[in-house]
Amino acid sequence: MAVLFPFEVYTPYRLFYAGPVEAIVLTLLDGEVGIYGKHSSFTAPVVPCILKIKEKDGEWKVAFSSEGILEVKEHKTVLVSDAAEWSEEIDLPRAEEAKKQAEETLLLGGMKFETDKAASSLRRALMRIKAKEEGAKSQ
Repeated sequence: MAVLFPFEVYTPYRLFYAGPVEAIVLTLLDGEVGIYGKHSSFTAPVVPCILKIKEKDGEWKVAFSSEGILEVKEHKTVLVSDAAEWSEEIDLPRAEEAKKQAEETLLLGGMKFETDKAASSLRRALMRIKAKEEGAKSQ
C-alpha cells in the first residue's frame, strides 16, 4: 500500500493543486526526480518541466510547471512555481508560436541576455507542448 503525503502547488495567481498524493515527478536543475511518501527533506530549484502527480486513486495527472522551488518536508511537500497549467488548459497554438519566436531569436543571435531569454522561452514552450501531448495520451 502506497504512503500518501500532502502536496501543494502555488502560483502567483492561484492555488494550483492541493491534496494527498502517492508520488510526484518533476525536473530539478540536475535532472528528473520522483518524490514518494517518507522522502528525505530537501529544497531545490525546479526548471520548466512536465509535472506528473499520482493521486491517491493511482491515476496520474499531467501538468506544465515553470520555474520554481520545491520544498520536501516530513509533513508536506510544496512547489511554488511561476506558472502551472493542466494539460487541458494549455493553449497549443500559443505554445507553438512562442516556440517559433524563440527559435527565430536564437538563430539571429544577438546580445547574451536576448539569447538567454529566448532559450528559457523555448524550454517553456517545448514543455507546454510536451505536457499537452502527454495529457492527451493519458485521457
